Amino acid sequence: MHLVSIIAFVLIFAAAVSLFVINIRKILRNINLGKDQVINDNTPARWRQMVLVALGQSKMLARPIPAFFHVIIYVGFILINIEVIEILVDGFTGSHRTFMDVLNFDGFPLYNIAIAFFEVLCVLVLIACFVFLYRRYISKVPRLASKDLDGWPRKDATYILLAEIVLMTALLVMNSADHALQSTGFNFPISTPLYNALFQDISEGSLHTIVLVAWWLHLVGILAYLNYLPFSKHFHIVLAFPNVWYAKLTPKGQFTNMESVTNEVKAMLDPSFTPPPLAEGEVMKFGAKDVNDLSWKNLLDAYSCTECGRCTSECPANQTGKLLSPRRIMMATRDRMEDVGKSLDAKGPGLADGKTLLYDYISAEELWACTSCNACVQACPVNIDPLNIIVELRRSMVMEDSKMPDALAGAMTNIENNGAPWQFSPADRLNWATEN
Repeated sequence: MHLVSIIAFVLIFAAAVSLFVINIRKILRNINLGKDQVINDNTPARWRQMVLVALGQSKMLARPIPAFFHVIIYVGFILINIEVIEILVDGFTGSHRTFMDVLNFDGFPLYNIAIAFFEVLCVLVLIACFVFLYRRYISKVPRLASKDLDGWPRKDATYILLAEIVLMTALLVMNSADHALQSTGFNFPISTPLYNALFQDISEGSLHTIVLVAWWLHLVGILAYLNYLPFSKHFHIVLAFPNVWYAKLTPKGQFTNMESVTNEVKAMLDPSFTPPPLAEGEVMKFGAKDVNDLSWKNLLDAYSCTECGRCTSECPANQTGKLLSPRRIMMATRDRMEDVGKSLDAKGPGLADGKTLLYDYISAEELWACTSCNACVQACPVNIDPLNIIVELRRSMVMEDSKMPDALAGAMTNIENNGAPWQFSPADRLNWATEN
């Protein structure tokens, strides 16, 4: 029976890991649709930024209550998975509680203390999950109840919270039923009273069955969770760290110059300047119209989005009722990448499907509502930069499609003709000083 169990475990584990690798490769393929961008400056500052923001959750503290419960789930995810290591070892070897004899040494029950700590953490994670469900469906926090989360995004958030509840419950039930079978003489804070309440009068054979079912449920749940992540916003668990590491270190208000425009200006000012030649088949572009015109870092931002809505809740344009939602900008960018990827997987047209990120996924009205204030960038807990995508799409509208609001078109015409955004001749600028 042990051999059958080991074979079943190995097959399930291998299938789950293989499927996860396949999905990760698809995501990397989608991110690499973007243009190359070299980011290797100031490595110490980047490591410091990653430790503080991604690992230390420093930007979450701007809202202390959700930060507190998020840290519980975050710490629980990291530490409770230490027990998952033991489950994996047990699965490969056919043993049970492999680390018990190793860690309970010389009369010091280190293993029992660790399990007791994990049990308390399990309960705290359960409480945090119920608090987040309460915030979404009962108190209805505005940023979590907005329309841009309708459909799959709202279901996704719910599924992951329910999955956490099932996994934590399975772990506690396994420990409780296993409590009597191990006969450690150690009173665990959760499993001991839970055993006394639920399993005290159950036969030893039934306890073995409960432990086995809970063990497999937890294991299969973890592997299913692993393969759910690439399809979920919760993939930020993985991507938050590289995304924060690669986030820009320059001031938020500092915009990048387009190399194509810079070269045009240099050629105008210096007739001897020769712009670098374009690659064969390459067409000079201004700004971005589709995901392949954005950088790979922009696309990594989109996959790292937690959909928490802090960016949108801080956006002054959104607060005044305008269509713009920085969260939706990131979600739309990710949707476009996913659609292109699915088309490529089906050997379809990919980026030649007649659609573009600009206009088909993100409207001009959304983009022109942005005030470029960087509030969304400041608010993001994983240093995503929605403004960079917005600016690149607006550059494409203006410089390639000649599409802009009438007020802006008038201002640009005046700048071209008068050297200023106002409709006055340069010769008349000082007339106000001579008026009585």
